[in-house]
Amino acid sequence: MILCSKLMPQGRGLARVLVQRASTITLDWDTRQKSRFDATDSAGRQLGVFLPRGVVVRGGDVLVAEDGSLVRVVAAPQDVLRITACTEHGSPFDLTRAAYHLGNRHVPIELQPDHLKIELDHVLADMLRAMHMTVMAVSEPFEPESGAYGDHGAHAHGGHSHSEHGHDHAHSHDHKAAVAEPHVHGPDCNHDHAAPPVAKRIAIAIPIRLAPAVPHVHGPDCKHEH
Repeated sequence: MILCSKLMPQGRGLARVLVQRASTITLDWDTRQKSRFDATDSAGRQLGVFLPRGVVVRGGDVLVAEDGSLVRVVAAPQDVLRITACTEHGSPFDLTRAAYHLGNRHVPIELQPDHLKIELDHVLADMLRAMHMTVMAVSEPFEPESGAYGDHGAHAHGGHSHSEHGHDHAHSHDHKAAVAEPHVHGPDCNHDHAAPPVAKRIAIAIPIRLAPAVPHVHGPDCKHEH
């Protein structure tokens, strides 16, 4: 038995010619929603598929075997109910309404622009017909939605899960900021009040305008030696 423990969603990153040459395994939805199962590929090889828990295998995905070979997954036709809006008495909105009621019952649903698919269920078929939906039993591949977090776990968004971003909104916030009361300094405020800084005296030179000198007149009383 050959072990397959790696899955490449829709063969992304592989050359198309390699995917086309790969052997295939045809699986119904019941098997593809399991992460561990045995299968026989188109080359007659016995495969043991061992994927991380929670991984869903889709038609078009490619498994990588331990020997490096590729195995393309094909979604097998199976018995399903194909649901469409009545062209005479309804409208396309009826599909949204039907999907809502099926979702409330946690029914796996394949969503398409013009129809829905669910697994064969006669009780649900009667409920849908009572809602004036057209319901037909057909044999087709079934690819139901697998929730808002994607089917391939970490493959969906570059290796992280949206559950990592969870935030508990149940806690309450007091968004009203308290108004601070003004602080009054005094002998009992327990604050260390340093002495106010002493102003430093700075000498500033102020120019003094002198009175013009009176011209000296030489004469008998000037006491100069002439």
